[in-house]
Amino acid sequence: MSGGRRWILVIPIAVLVTALLAGVVTWAQAGNIRQDLTTRTQAALAAAGIGKGSVRFDGRDATLSGFAPDQALKALDVVQKVDGVRAAQVEGDVTPAPPSGTTTTKPPESTSPPPPTTTATAPPPPTDKAGVQAEIDRILDETPIAFEPDTARLTPDGEQAARAVAIALAKSPDTFRYRVTGHAARGSGSAGGALKLSRDRARAVTRILTANGLTTKRVTYRGLGDTRPAGGGEEDRRVEITVV
Repeated sequence: MSGGRRWILVIPIAVLVTALLAGVVTWAQAGNIRQDLTTRTQAALAAAGIGKGSVRFDGRDATLSGFAPDQALKALDVVQKVDGVRAAQVEGDVTPAPPSGTTTTKPPESTSPPPPTTTATAPPPPTDKAGVQAEIDRILDETPIAFEPDTARLTPDGEQAARAVAIALAKSPDTFRYRVTGHAARGSGSAGGALKLSRDRARAVTRILTANGLTTKRVTYRGLGDTRPAGGGEEDRRVEITVV
């Protein structure tokens, strides 16, 4: 066989070997990432006193299963805060968290006769994408989801607005999905800090939505940092919710 023909055979073999080696390296790296996230996640859950349940990873996305309903949201919060976890969701039942600061007060007894009964028919909730988005926008126009400066802590009005949206979305069709986008105001901090803050804000709102009727599979969240200012001040410390 001439030298030219031998080279024709060697080149495809070399390309194939290189591709196989690259695939092995990629597979090994992915396995290491999953193992590292699993180890650190289990340690975080143990430190939080949550022992029952398991977490499995698909890349950087976590799925929690086997947790008691009253501990599932706490476990979800712990896993989402582990560095390197991109997204997390819970399989199984979840006990909704009660609204913070809510107290039950018995109304005073009245000796006056009750008012006459009237029958009013409330309009049905929207079932189309445009109608649901319009309802979200209406709620947020009345009371935006706002945060304390430089934190992911909602203001009292901001928390009330998030719960109002959650109640509205719980009545929407089960096939609808939602994206929560967080923003941060421009300041003296770094772009990386603004990005993390905006993501933490979106995650805080997502937890309220999933604690009040929406499953975790129907909600995703992201942060855009300070890349889309809206007008300065409180308007930049905001979260947007979009029907996708």
